[in-house]
Amino acid sequence: MRDIDKLKTYVDSHGQLQRGRGLITGTIAFALACLCLLGVLAFHFPQYLTTPELRQSYSVPAMRQLLFYAMAVAGGLALVNILFNRTRWLSTFAFVIVALCALLGGHKVEVGDFPSNTPYIGLDWFILDLLGSSLIFIFIEKLFPLRRDQPVFRDEWQTDFHHFIVNHMIVGFVLLATNLLVHKFFGWAANDGVRGWVANLNFWVALFLIVLVADLVQYWTHRAYHEVPTLWRLHAVHHSVKSMDWMAGSRQHILELLITRTLVLAPIYVLGFSKDVIDAYIIIVGFQAVFNHCNVNVRLGPLRHVIVTPNFHHWHHSQDDEAIDKNYAAHFAFLDYLFGTAVKSDRAWPAQYGVVGDYVPNGFFKQLKFPFTWKG
Repeated sequence: MRDIDKLKTYVDSHGQLQRGRGLITGTIAFALACLCLLGVLAFHFPQYLTTPELRQSYSVPAMRQLLFYAMAVAGGLALVNILFNRTRWLSTFAFVIVALCALLGGHKVEVGDFPSNTPYIGLDWFILDLLGSSLIFIFIEKLFPLRRDQPVFRDEWQTDFHHFIVNHMIVGFVLLATNLLVHKFFGWAANDGVRGWVANLNFWVALFLIVLVADLVQYWTHRAYHEVPTLWRLHAVHHSVKSMDWMAGSRQHILELLITRTLVLAPIYVLGFSKDVIDAYIIIVGFQAVFNHCNVNVRLGPLRHVIVTPNFHHWHHSQDDEAIDKNYAAHFAFLDYLFGTAVKSDRAWPAQYGVVGDYVPNGFFKQLKFPFTWKG
């Protein structure tokens, strides 16, 4: 079998990576090399491949250093595997990609002045989020695993990775569309007196309020996705995941993403929270959105009745009878106890995940079409 066929078979596979054969280090080298190549391209075409909001917040020298170290690690791991004849085919691909990065200028690519109003895809956001999320959450999953036999590359991981790519790369479109919808449909509700009061709140009070307001909207929106058949067509895609881990939350139909973000951001805009509070909220929601889907054995004792934990949200994804249409909150679990939709079970964890009947097809494009073609 040719090396390219081996690579395709490898990418299409799932399961545990066998130790001692260089598969783990080869995979790390190949993944890092691919991210490095994307990073070099972002340096060459920042006006089209980087997110305007991120350009203002990160340091170009720091990004250069990150790219340099990533190239060094990827190239070093690949070279060691080649020299010791361990998964030479995979490591050779990684080394060639790193070499290509160097030929294209690597971390030394010059970035001059460029227009900031060009159409773009969020390649930089995708790179940083994938790198950061995988390093943090895979480590946490290995440290506190719920299902110890579940591999990093579990069944259907490719589908969720495709969702991750699309939902991050078109972040510019989502932000633009959300901004337009919020201003068009909710601009009338803005009240300078209320906005002034909110803007002058203590930071921690404002942070609690923004999370509470967002979660109240999230709760009722989420509940509507379950109780309104037309909306369930969209949301069933998210629930079709059968294995919970850090990538599972990425499985989300783009229309659901757009609708939910618009409705959640509307009150934040109307109430006029400060930039610092919004930034802190984004960090919280970003962490919980990933962490609560993780394959981690975390319950937090009595606090799980107050804050949404992986245990709380795993039940929401369960096929178990007592879990159907329960645990809607994203941040504050007490909302489900308040509205009578919290799961009641004698067991600590659910037995099975996914939609009852398993009728949602696997595959990104099939799931993109599913809400419009399902005859159920």
